[in-house]
Amino acid sequence: MVDPEFILPDWPAPPGVRAVATTRRGGVSRGPFESFNLGTAAGDAPGAVAKNRRLLRGALGLSAEPAWLRQVHGARAVEAGTGRAPEADASWTRMPGVACAILAADCLPVLLCDGRGTCVGAAHAGWRGLAAGVIGAAVAAMPVEPGDLLAWLGPAIGPERFEVGPEVREALLAGAGAPKYAFRGSGRAGHYLCDLYAVARQQLLRAGVGSVHGGGFCTHSEAYRFYSYRRDGETGRMATLIWLD
Repeated sequence: MVDPEFILPDWPAPPGVRAVATTRRGGVSRGPFESFNLGTAAGDAPGAVAKNRRLLRGALGLSAEPAWLRQVHGARAVEAGTGRAPEADASWTRMPGVACAILAADCLPVLLCDGRGTCVGAAHAGWRGLAAGVIGAAVAAMPVEPGDLLAWLGPAIGPERFEVGPEVREALLAGAGAPKYAFRGSGRAGHYLCDLYAVARQQLLRAGVGSVHGGGFCTHSEAYRFYSYRRDGETGRMATLIWLD
């Protein structure tokens, strides 16, 4: 076991806003979940996940368990709390020390904060969530003006590896208002390469968020660093978290 490896967002968040994205490195899980799996529903040994979550809290200096969600690829946004995990795919808080947390292994985590450092939020934006409008729902739920928000796009499957069929393309074009330039031919008849980052940037812009940062990762391409459900099937989950000091 080594210390967990974190990605620190490169964005102009105000003082007092803390955020990290975990990688797959630094925990105790074994086999396809090696080693820092934080997802309880992935099939990993419960004791290993519990140990990894304790390591996460200790490494980040969190006094309370992160506000985990029961993610369902939908668009519900809730106020983060410390009780039982609600069924939702986005959360926000104004409470210091409460960490909004998203689990993913190819889906796109989106972090949000306002420029004064009074409110933070996070959204789980896979293609289904994007088509359902999760980013707009997350922005609308936060008690600040959209124009005051900054966004950071965390590790997700990249545009060179995310091949989709025509039904996914149509769902994103119709439901998410995705730009057509987010899709290009994959070389396989009737299939496309999809840029989730481009879709998310468009949704953020439409929701009124003009300051968008991050992107450029590819969970599928870096097997040593990231879990990827599309690549491996049976695999762990990484967390992306944001909180106020």
